[in-house]
Amino acid sequence: MRIILIVLILLVVPGMAYIRLAPTTEDAWHQRSDPGPAGDYPGTGSFRAVRVVEDPEAALTRLNQIALATPRTTRFAGRVEDRMITYETRSQIMGFPDYTTIYIAQGEGETDLLVLHGRLRFGQADMGVNEARIRDWLDQLGLTDAGASS
Repeated sequence: MRIILIVLILLVVPGMAYIRLAPTTEDAWHQRSDPGPAGDYPGTGSFRAVRVVEDPEAALTRLNQIALATPRTTRFAGRVEDRMITYETRSQIMGFPDYTTIYIAQGEGETDLLVLHGRLRFGQADMGVNEARIRDWLDQLGLTDAGASS
């Protein structure tokens, strides 16, 4: 039993340290994805939501406040003035990082689109946490429905 415990410690502790301390760059995560039309786009280990907004700067400013009030979430790159921000949100126990990039894009007919794209860094399944976080942020912003505008 003691050997099993030692082996687990020797495997788990370095893995946890790597998850929490692995370096990353803005180039890897602070990027725009193809927005597409307004709607929700689940993916493997990711979720993207696109909403039409009437006042993009106000929506982005409010969304920045909402994101920064989210537990274990920090700004990773970008600013409201850049019209693009990426946040890192870590899971509570293991500290797995997820990256959510929000930005303003131009839609068809000169409409402004607010894009939120959350994705995991490690693994292939995020157990729905990116979708849940993005839907929560949109609920707080009042943009739950893909056809809604702010």
